[in-house]
Amino acid sequence: MEERIVSAARAPHDEPEVSLRPRRLQDFIGQQKTKDNLQVFIEAARKRGEPLDHVLLYGPPGLGKTTLAHIISQELGVRLYPTSGPALERAGDMAAVLTNMEAHEVLFVDEIHRLPRVVEEIMYPAMEDFCLDIIIGKGPGARSLRIDLPPFTLIGATTRAGLVSLPLRDRFGIIVRLDFYPQEDLFAIVARAAALLGMKMEESGAWEIAGRARGTPRVATRLLRRIRDFAEVAEVDYVSRQIVQAALERLEVDEAGLDKVDRILLATLIEKFQGGPVGLDTLAAAAREESGTIEDVYEPYLLQMGYLQRTPRGRVATILAYSHLGIAHPDKTVTTAQQATLFPEAQP
Repeated sequence: MEERIVSAARAPHDEPEVSLRPRRLQDFIGQQKTKDNLQVFIEAARKRGEPLDHVLLYGPPGLGKTTLAHIISQELGVRLYPTSGPALERAGDMAAVLTNMEAHEVLFVDEIHRLPRVVEEIMYPAMEDFCLDIIIGKGPGARSLRIDLPPFTLIGATTRAGLVSLPLRDRFGIIVRLDFYPQEDLFAIVARAAALLGMKMEESGAWEIAGRARGTPRVATRLLRRIRDFAEVAEVDYVSRQIVQAALERLEVDEAGLDKVDRILLATLIEKFQGGPVGLDTLAAAAREESGTIEDVYEPYLLQMGYLQRTPRGRVATILAYSHLGIAHPDKTVTTAQQATLFPEAQP
């Protein structure tokens, strides 16, 4: 049976690099329930002539939080002002941004859990009453000044929803959790991106990338771009599954989507700490990685796949981690059938 091609011919070399970020909800692949709900909320706000209620987007990195923020502003037909929590160091920084906005426009704050406390507190009246209460001067001569703001929409994004304070979280009318993507959606994302990049790719090659993308669109498109580099240097007419597999092997991404750092973490946990339990900081020091990077970037997928467990005493490598690395588990009494019962979502 002839292999199907999922995308068009290679684009000319002199064309500028295209953006793979979708601009409309209809072009956004995956997260269907979230898309449907956002479409209703956006349409209702437009019909009433009101700003969209404030939106909090949370989930692991690379699932489309920033993309959705841009799409929401596009669907509303208004300008988006992007910034981040660490960039807003003083109350005056936030005041400067808000006072320059026009009615119904969107303020996007990435890493909103890292907003300084003094900035967060002036956001409460801004989000509820569209006004700023600012203290001018110091000591006995200090006075309070109230500045009226145009009605606006705040979109906050975070990978650590638990670090968003309760008073701030309660002021968001729309709270959206983004989950890892199934392989079918990642295949569609890879196929769309390959077409935008002008790559001819076999369906089986796109499925191979989707299966190793860790459930994350950002990882899928990053792998696709690197595979394009290998194909470009090899001067091939189209990207086959064999080329994809060879490129991913050179990138050290295995069949389960684990990269070199994932395997180092699991090997360190097994070989140096007998599989755990071990504290996060100790594991990070032994693996020579930042604890925050491990917790935010690597752990979510390892937990999702059943290679890692969190316990009150620390991190523990599971039976599947031993099996994946080809290391004999010390407990010989656990059978393959029991592994499948413990972690059914991780079985092929």
